[in-house]
Amino acid sequence: MANQVYNTSLKCEGCVNSVRKGLNDLAGDEAWQVDLSGAVKTLSISEEFSIEQLKPIFERVGHNISEQN
Repeated sequence: MANQVYNTSLKCEGCVNSVRKGLNDLAGDEAWQVDLSGAVKTLSISEEFSIEQLKPIFERVGHNISEQN
């Protein structure tokens, strides 16, 4: 199954931990991954999940998620 990649405002492992429970509840811990190594921090998640499903998880803890240009 292919993954969708989104830009996020996550900056560190603490930020990732703040969205971990929501992402695990939605998709399961094997279905997503955050890459903190680049200038733009990204979330890779199974394409079956839409940005509309993901936004509340991020906004609830003060972070943003957006589609890549």
